[in-house]
Amino acid sequence: MQISSIIRRAVAGVAAASMLVAVAACGTSKDNKTAGGEGGGTIEVVASINQWGSVAKDLGGSHVDVTNIMTKTNVEAHDYEPTSQDVAKFGTAKVAVVNGADYDPWASKAASATKATLVTAAETAGIKEGDNPHVWFSAKVRNNTADAITAAYQKADPSHKDDYAKLNKEWHAKEDQLESKIKDASAKTKDVPYAGTESVAWYLADDLGMKDATPTGYAQASANESEPTPSDIKAFQDALKGGSIKMLVFNTQEANSTTDQITGAAKSANVPIVELTEQMPKEYTNLLDWMSALVDQFAKA
Repeated sequence: MQISSIIRRAVAGVAAASMLVAVAACGTSKDNKTAGGEGGGTIEVVASINQWGSVAKDLGGSHVDVTNIMTKTNVEAHDYEPTSQDVAKFGTAKVAVVNGADYDPWASKAASATKATLVTAAETAGIKEGDNPHVWFSAKVRNNTADAITAAYQKADPSHKDDYAKLNKEWHAKEDQLESKIKDASAKTKDVPYAGTESVAWYLADDLGMKDATPTGYAQASANESEPTPSDIKAFQDALKGGSIKMLVFNTQEANSTTDQITGAAKSANVPIVELTEQMPKEYTNLLDWMSALVDQFAKA
């Protein structure tokens, strides 16, 4: 991402807070149907991105009504600019789930200006602004966020506390299965040097025991949200051709002329490419199923 991306995200965050003030008074009793889970109603939940929304749904079952804001894989997630309708959804929610680590600052600002119980995934594992924000790829963050969401539900709807505890146990059983699969896959992936066009899957690769061999100059440019220099790109291409990189991870959601050069070099050198996106693809309705499919891709590459 370029510096203009940072500016757009900052503007989006300010705009979100401003729009929330403008729409806060527009809520009706219909909009607030899920307040506190009282009267037999459901808890209204809003999630900034669909992968966390899927977790929120799994943990709430029939007791929650979850709305996802970002769902498309053809939009650069970091540059998303919310509409007034998006922001209004935070104003009527009882529980809000955001990613954090400056990935969705507009959502964090919108949620913090409401009475909704806020769950920030990155913060559950001490991950802060400036760290890798793609935290849904981390087993630790998934586990911590699930427990934080369950706690939020039990606070909002104590009459169904036991139901939420049961759903939490069921979710963790599935996460345990995923982590067992990751452990098994790591027998093949451990210490395998890989590189990424962006650090999107770093946490998953780390859980798989892989080594990040992305050339330093390119990696630093990506981390600083700036364009890599021609020499950075050439170093990446040379590393692929030289065989020091055994797998390339390509974020198709942020494809551009630079990534075209990198993937082209990988194909020429017969380096396996794992393609993925930041937002959960529409063929998946569950974060854990998506992660499981990605583990298969890494193991087969």
